[in-house]
Amino acid sequence: MTDYSYLMRGIVPVATESSVLVSSSRYLNDPRVRDWVATHLLRRNGPDVPTPSDSIQLVQILREVQDIDRINALLAAERARNPALDAWFREGFVSTFQTADLAHYAPDTVGGIFYAQLTDKNLQVDIVPPFEPRNDFEYFQLRAGQTHDLEHIIGGGGFDFIGELVPYYMRLANLFVHLEPELAGELSAFSILGSTRILTRAVLHYPQTWLVTLDALERGATVGRQSDPIYLMRYEDVFHLPLDEARVALGIRGARFADTAEASAQWN
Repeated sequence: MTDYSYLMRGIVPVATESSVLVSSSRYLNDPRVRDWVATHLLRRNGPDVPTPSDSIQLVQILREVQDIDRINALLAAERARNPALDAWFREGFVSTFQTADLAHYAPDTVGGIFYAQLTDKNLQVDIVPPFEPRNDFEYFQLRAGQTHDLEHIIGGGGFDFIGELVPYYMRLANLFVHLEPELAGELSAFSILGSTRILTRAVLHYPQTWLVTLDALERGATVGRQSDPIYLMRYEDVFHLPLDEARVALGIRGARFADTAEASAQWN
């Protein structure tokens, strides 16, 4: 038998008086995060637990696990050295449009594409917040939620489970390109956990879809690396433009449509 003991050198047992799991990671310390990761990175898809519910649970958990005061301090420091970000927060723009407001846009425009997506799937725009953001982090999260579906369109991601990787990795790359690393990391906790569940399920349970899954990840990361700060973009201003022109106007680069619908249909 091969001796791998050399790979285990340097491990130092840590003594503790604690009767429960304790580590240096707030995520590992929280049983809700451990359960979410174990469940949603390892499970198969199924109609008993619709995939959108995964992310809602994760958002609610992270609100209590992350150090929001620290994130707001990091945002304040970033605003002090980043005039564009500071101006974005000062303006505090919030969307209020509804599905009917998109009906007059031409089919090949961003607004028209979004309108077709909403009406074809009998969906409603649900972007008007039931609360006033109390701090910078809450406003950042609010706008991220309001623009997520539009990032599918602008970035070239399909409106299906694997297609979610495009907007996920757009932001995962883009935040680290344009922001200080600690802040980018804090703002990416949801994205890295939410996206990883798609990757592990593909390999463990739907391996025939892995290359399509990997392609979606790579396409999203390409857009994120090459584009202007995505989190500052106001997609509502380009509803009237054809998709290619809208990307140029916003500063989106490297976007190509990732056709993931057929592969996603195999995840049952």
